[in-house]
Amino acid sequence: MEFDKSKLAWLEFDLLKAFPLLAHGVFERTGGVSEGSYRSLNLGDDVGDHFDCVKLNRELVRRALNVEDTVFPHQTHSISIERITSKNKKDIQQADALFTTEKNIGLAITHADCQAAIFYDPIEKAIAVAHAGWKGSVQNIYGKVVAVLEETIGTKRSNLIVCISPSLGPDHAEFKDYKAELPEDFWVFQPTPNHFDFWEISEKQLLKAGILKKNIEIARLCTACSVDNYFSYRKEKATGRNATIVALI
Repeated sequence: MEFDKSKLAWLEFDLLKAFPLLAHGVFERTGGVSEGSYRSLNLGDDVGDHFDCVKLNRELVRRALNVEDTVFPHQTHSISIERITSKNKKDIQQADALFTTEKNIGLAITHADCQAAIFYDPIEKAIAVAHAGWKGSVQNIYGKVVAVLEETIGTKRSNLIVCISPSLGPDHAEFKDYKAELPEDFWVFQPTPNHFDFWEISEKQLLKAGILKKNIEIARLCTACSVDNYFSYRKEKATGRNATIVALI
């Protein structure tokens, strides 16, 4: 397959660019082979796109990051967290967060309005990714990832860097039945009635988990406002999925 890296576009975080042994990116929707509603770099394999197109698109992003493998779990808005190794990387089926200390394995989260977060411990050389829609936020998946890294890797919370992808912004995050769906401590994050600022909610959860404010970077780009660059389920319904990927190299 002919590969032209220049056709792909991806966002990189300022906090992570300082680390040359880390490859990462939030891939935009251009430069792939999918067609129609999934045009063109759809990286989700469960949204109705042709399997061969998704396979080719995933190969494109793997080559762009120059890693040996990428792991794309099936996400279910749970708080399932899996450690990835060279031995089990082909076996992981379902998870909403992944972590590893091994090189050349890209950890991927697919999303179209939900948040994807990258966690990096530059001292213990550990990485993680997590998928957080509103259900993941309610279950505080970010706090749980931090706890798992601390317990399993020995991560010190003050060393962790966390970066959050473009996602649904407060102008479009409407919850008409929020009193039944969201915990009461979320209710203060309403810039306008029934609309919620999940960027601020996530920052609050990360700070509470012990992440330093200077180590948090949130893209604060709304996917529903930027459908030329990002897929948006809220805006488009039938659509593809972007991917946020990180790897140790």
